[in-house]
Amino acid sequence: MSKRRVFDINFPADPAPKTAAASPAPEVSKEDGPAVSESRRGPMATAISENAEALKARAVAEQNIRAENDRLAHEFVRLKKLGLVVDRIPLEQISTSKLVRDRATARDPELEELQASIRSIGLSNPIRVEEEADGRYQLIQGFRRLSAYRALYAETGAAEFAAIPAGLIAKGQDLQGLYRRMVDENLVRRDISFSEMAQLALSYAQDPETGCDLVEEAVSHLYASAGRQKRSYIRHFAELLDLIGAHLQFAEAIPRALGLELKKRLSEDEHLAAELGLILQNSPRPNAEAELAVLRGFLSGSLGRSVAARPTDVAGSQAKTGVAKTTLRCAVPSGTVRCQARDGRIELAMERDFSVIDRYRLETAITAFFAALEEGEISD
Repeated sequence: MSKRRVFDINFPADPAPKTAAASPAPEVSKEDGPAVSESRRGPMATAISENAEALKARAVAEQNIRAENDRLAHEFVRLKKLGLVVDRIPLEQISTSKLVRDRATARDPELEELQASIRSIGLSNPIRVEEEADGRYQLIQGFRRLSAYRALYAETGAAEFAAIPAGLIAKGQDLQGLYRRMVDENLVRRDISFSEMAQLALSYAQDPETGCDLVEEAVSHLYASAGRQKRSYIRHFAELLDLIGAHLQFAEAIPRALGLELKKRLSEDEHLAAELGLILQNSPRPNAEAELAVLRGFLSGSLGRSVAARPTDVAGSQAKTGVAKTTLRCAVPSGTVRCQARDGRIELAMERDFSVIDRYRLETAITAFFAALEEGEISD
């Protein structure tokens, strides 16, 4: 039997197992609560975390939107106050009753030229309107432009003329300021006449809402940006219109020199105003040229009696102009009194109802008033 050979094989010993390097712990945000590894976070926790981040981003976006809306709102108000917010306003929504106009557009020779310009290239300068509580609008500036648009729409019926570009002025501006805006816009126009400016001053003084009763004050306020000489001319024309304005059909056509000469002549004798009024009533005046010819004829003496040839009676020699010669304000315990002193007439005005005062008290006060005047004249 054969012998088996046995071989000894020495196998190398197993190396020591390597210790796995510890992996860094997952970073967990403080806002995520207690430290929890991503491998241990469940689907619900992940969804809650993602939803919280989305809500936070949405809140930031909404806050930015609100801030931008506030900024735009303030900017809109600022631009609106400046009349720079422009929209197309339907013609039927615009009224012209708030302000007395200082333009005689019914006989405006340039109105047709303005219509042709608008038809050709459109309106380059929007009108200005103020929004009313009922959603309608009151015209502040641009009466000629509005008149031209209305004429074009009446003529053509085109939709492009049914609404007019208008700057929206913020509500709440005082009436005096609105008048000034209108006046200052027209002062830059060379064709606006002294009669038109004077008529506006008269209407302004007669408007109870303006708080101005004296024409002199009205001229000073409305035409503050005009020169002193120009304001003086306007006051002279206001006095002229006060004397014969009711008889004139084309007052806006009276040139400055003619108006000043007329006012001077009529102021010399109050009877001349009545005489000129009769002449105007009995003279045909189909146009402005015919009326100017009547006025010049009156001054030259070819119409009616001239001042030099007219006999002077006692009443005529003592008569003066009926326009205001002295205007003043007096502060009394019950308020401020506005006074106009004319030849043969004194007007006192203040915010008080004198009709509730006892008649005897009124009579006593008036008697004392004139007694004080006469006493002063005697002492002088």
